[in-house]
Amino acid sequence: MSGNNNNNSYTSIDKSNLLNPEIDEENQMFRRRRTEENDEEERAQINDRPKPKGPRWKGESAKSVVYGGLDAIVTCFSLISSISSGGSMSSVDVLVLGFANLVADGISMGFGDFLSSSTEKEMAFKERDVTQWEVDNHAMSQITHLIERYRELGMDPRDATTVVEIFSKYKNIMVDEKMMGQKGIVPPNEEEKPWKSGLVTFTSFLLFGCAPLLSFIILIPFTNDDTIKFIGACILSVLALTLLGLAKAKISGGSYTLSALMTVSNGVIAAAVAYAIGWSLRNLAGLEDP
Repeated sequence: MSGNNNNNSYTSIDKSNLLNPEIDEENQMFRRRRTEENDEEERAQINDRPKPKGPRWKGESAKSVVYGGLDAIVTCFSLISSISSGGSMSSVDVLVLGFANLVADGISMGFGDFLSSSTEKEMAFKERDVTQWEVDNHAMSQITHLIERYRELGMDPRDATTVVEIFSKYKNIMVDEKMMGQKGIVPPNEEEKPWKSGLVTFTSFLLFGCAPLLSFIILIPFTNDDTIKFIGACILSVLALTLLGLAKAKISGGSYTLSALMTVSNGVIAAAVAYAIGWSLRNLAGLEDP
């Protein structure tokens, strides 16, 4: 093998070892049957099936925005709920604990996203090196395995051989196809920056996590009743969760109603559990300050 990576080719596939001439007639019948079935399905569906909605935002940051925002709202709202269940802390205490927890969790979440993205990228590069070695040193074996995979997916044996024979002429394409097709690993993207995912998660966490705390700031000039402020925090949290659910549906092209219900339900359940645990520890277990 020599020359440019994209133009490297392997020894032409010996089709006689992969296809038995005695099954040529069977292969032709199989192909005709598959073609007829596909034509019938296409004719039946072409006028009835609308074009599916695709995701409206295909950026790599979509996961970080939704993940960071949802976790921030639920975490902060749950913290406020557990504190408010005892009724012994003032609004200032809630704000101090809330913002301190918000920043600390935001840093942890952002760094965690950076580490996980970096690890995933490094693993993909290492796996690509392994696949590259396999293709370079055991070309025919890898080609045969790929042909068998395509046949298992329903491709005509002769077509599978033709497709893989074309792939085998281009080393990079062959390696990427083996990674995705046989190992289920997406080839690494050189332009992907893990630090961007971490930064987006951190920023999203801070922005969405502020929603439950805003009530304790906005209502300061109007009331000193912490119960009213907690109710305001509940309302703002539900609104933030709803907006995040709608944004998730907008990004992914899913159902607005279902997405909003899922995010709100997640937040309500988590906050209710936190409130119940806080109330139980104070009133049933007797963990009150002397």
